[in-house]
Amino acid sequence: MSGCPYNPESDGAQMDFEDAMSYGDYLHLEPILNAQVPLSAAHDELLFIIQHQTSELWMKLILHELNAAREALKENDTATMFKMLARVSRIFEQLNNQWDVLRTMTPADYTTFREALGPSSGFQSHQYRMIEYVLGNRNANMIKPHAHVPALQAALEAELAQPSFYGEVIRHLFRTLDGHDDNMPPPQLDSPHEAVAEIQARWKIVYEDTRTHWALYELAEKLVDLEDYFRRWRFNHVTTVERVIGFKRGTGGTAGVSYLRRMLDVELFPELWNLRGEL
Repeated sequence: MSGCPYNPESDGAQMDFEDAMSYGDYLHLEPILNAQVPLSAAHDELLFIIQHQTSELWMKLILHELNAAREALKENDTATMFKMLARVSRIFEQLNNQWDVLRTMTPADYTTFREALGPSSGFQSHQYRMIEYVLGNRNANMIKPHAHVPALQAALEAELAQPSFYGEVIRHLFRTLDGHDDNMPPPQLDSPHEAVAEIQARWKIVYEDTRTHWALYELAEKLVDLEDYFRRWRFNHVTTVERVIGFKRGTGGTAGVSYLRRMLDVELFPELWNLRGEL
């Protein structure tokens, strides 16, 4: 055995990047790795920043996938849509796992830098708000925290002006079962989606004869799967916040844990959950 250290260049690996694109160049790592700017000397503030920055990156990908899934559904390309929905569920699973890392921060750790956050809060995440809007939980009042950035306000308002992803699913459901969407209830554009009897009745047809309506049944279960992961994300958020700050008010002025618990009652696809009691 030679005592010389292995040199990847001997196997053809490129080692000179003076005039070539490197890994760091492609990923723009310099600005990304310099985007963490703690405002205190607290050791755990870096964890807190990275936790939320990476969450925002995953949310960016969720929106990328959901918007593409909506367009695929409009084109009746259900195979592509299914793949994207499965990916979104796995991303939410990844986001759920991140809470385990943040939970290593104790209340004593958090108090060393909490004041540095000022009134900033995850409550103000425009990407989280956009995810809710795309999926159908639409509350126009939640645009106000983004009014200071006109482009973000405009993007959220534009989303409320079109059917949500679930709205397009409902259109697809009626077209597939009825051959048209003339009987479809008007889309709920700028308010949270609430269960509609006619929609639930259509899903019941699907679930009572899954062999005939397999594609719709598969779509319904992928939506339930997605919401299941989304609910776990919310639940993990609540328990993490309670573990770290108890029942103090949130930095953004919300009621903290009690506000987050209220969000646990929100159902994105209520007809699919209500239906289970009828079968």
